[in-house]
Amino acid sequence: MSEKIKFTIDGKECLAEPGQNVLDAARDNGVFIPYLCHVRGIKQAGSCRVCNVKIAGRTMTACTTPVASGMEVENDTAELRDLRMTIIEALFVEGNHFCPSCEKSGNCELQALAYRYQMMVPRFPYQFPQKEIDASNPKILIDRNRCILCKRCVRSFKDDKGRSLFAFKSRGHKLQISIDKECALEITDEKAQEIMDICPVGALIKKEKGFDQPIGSRKFDKNPIGSDITSVI
Repeated sequence: MSEKIKFTIDGKECLAEPGQNVLDAARDNGVFIPYLCHVRGIKQAGSCRVCNVKIAGRTMTACTTPVASGMEVENDTAELRDLRMTIIEALFVEGNHFCPSCEKSGNCELQALAYRYQMMVPRFPYQFPQKEIDASNPKILIDRNRCILCKRCVRSFKDDKGRSLFAFKSRGHKLQISIDKECALEITDEKAQEIMDICPVGALIKKEKGFDQPIGSRKFDKNPIGSDITSVI
């Protein structure tokens, strides 16, 4: 049996499995590091940068950084909180997020992080981009106005032949999520729900699904994000 690795997060002594990344190890030790693109058990992407921590004076993503013996991780500092807030604000102004009308409101991780970091008015001007909505699939609605390009869906869903159900299309400011129309025809109701659940925002919505979970009983309505891991700062 492999020996566990000793490291610290903000001075707290922690243990990690060999090869484990800082984000998963922190969670196992009761320390919350915020993220939007990470899915445990799926290859890390480091897309959102919200999980940035400081190690040896350098800023790096916790999800892509393996734990090393004696590593000292800074997670809860004013600098990192401001960096995370900056990213969250940028994600809001670069999309068209109108939370009251979104099925994911109360279950949305972006919204929950905005509450956690007490975002009021973003420091950046709203872009109000014109983004397409793809309703061609019988099971899934893609609302690109809410997509934060986290790649969770791209990395999580493949067919029996190993083909990704979702992929990125175009480049730069035109980059957007797309769905393989042939593979998508095989999506079941159960798979559609899995797809909706894996999305951290309301970009992927299962069709013919109303607001079946009342406001007030949703995941983050009463319990702030991260409260299942540690006390909220």
